[in-house]
Amino acid sequence: MQDPTAGPLAGITVVALEQAVSAPMCTRALADFGARVIKVENPAGGDFARYYDDVVHGQAAHFVWCNRGKESLTLDLKSEAGVELLHRLLDRADVLVSNLAPGATARLGLSPEDVSARHPDLIAVEIDGFGAGGPLSHKRAYDLLVQAESGVCAVTGTAEEPAKPGPPMADVTTGLYAALSILATLCGRLRNGPGPGTNIAVSLFDMMAEMMGYHLNYARYSGVDLVPLGMSSPAVAPYGAYRTADDQTVVLGTTNDREWQRLSRDLLGRPDLADDARFLTNPGRCEHREELDVAIGSWCAAHDLAHIQKVADTAGIGNSRYNRPTEVINHPQLVERHRLRTIDTPGGRIVAVLPPAVIDGFEPPMGPVPGLGEHTDSLLAELGCSAAEIAGLRGSGAVGARYEPPLETT
Repeated sequence: MQDPTAGPLAGITVVALEQAVSAPMCTRALADFGARVIKVENPAGGDFARYYDDVVHGQAAHFVWCNRGKESLTLDLKSEAGVELLHRLLDRADVLVSNLAPGATARLGLSPEDVSARHPDLIAVEIDGFGAGGPLSHKRAYDLLVQAESGVCAVTGTAEEPAKPGPPMADVTTGLYAALSILATLCGRLRNGPGPGTNIAVSLFDMMAEMMGYHLNYARYSGVDLVPLGMSSPAVAPYGAYRTADDQTVVLGTTNDREWQRLSRDLLGRPDLADDARFLTNPGRCEHREELDVAIGSWCAAHDLAHIQKVADTAGIGNSRYNRPTEVINHPQLVERHRLRTIDTPGGRIVAVLPPAVIDGFEPPMGPVPGLGEHTDSLLAELGCSAAEIAGLRGSGAVGARYEPPLETT
């Protein structure tokens, strides 16, 4: 019987030079599928996302989200010995993932040309902000900066108050697309046999340009910038949020003419709206969305949320409840489907959501979140370093201080 914890990527080793969210999300996805991920961190503090806040048992919410299932090794990559140890790691690795500041990998001798020469079998993935060869390529790029530059903020929120989407969409989608690129390359090797190393570059800006596909097509071929509509969509109508009689918010949506007919006749009891020529097609409904919103809003305001959702489900109309994060952490859709797990962290056990893919016969490992440098000694021992050599490396500053687990709290 297959080991349910082995995972489809068991036997794949990934070395990560990563900070913040994009690369850590890429490597966490690989770890969730069973890959071994070795996170190389600066001895002087490590990944700066460790310190964004301290709300999760003294740890940062971003960090524990993006870094489960990894091993942490502290190396001073400004030292010759630290760089040499990194190369010894890469000699044994299948994948290198990095998202350092512009030019940092080249300064470390890890440019695509350097990697191909010294590690000819390695899959090397570099995540950057704006991609190489353009006028913005030299700039630092954070999630908000890229979302603003790529137009995402202009299509989020409202015309009066543009907004950044709450989750770090540029970081997360780029990290996941980088993981997809790695998996595609590994699949190619599985099918075609071992091949030369592969250099992969994925930029946040290019990813957001891809995510903006609908809006860019609309702008290119109409000459119009679509106005953001808050909790609605410029593409279809009616589609939006409405207050209910019990002071909740229900979200109702239609995506085609048949659904509109059911909403107007079976939900609202308004055959006059269903037969109105202005509303027969989606372009007409978009043009007159304000009138539809008034009619739907008035009906919703006269009914409780539970009644609206029951009638909408019966009519086959998409609907949901507007929830805040505190209302989602124990959402019945997560609880009743057993989508929550507890995992270990240096600060204590925490609750985490299972990764989205449900694969028959495989239980995601959901490994611990590592402390800074927690696995330094064991990893150096794997590279053949003796206890005396490790002590010497530590004394020279090439590796970080010996890891001391935090005291248990009650």
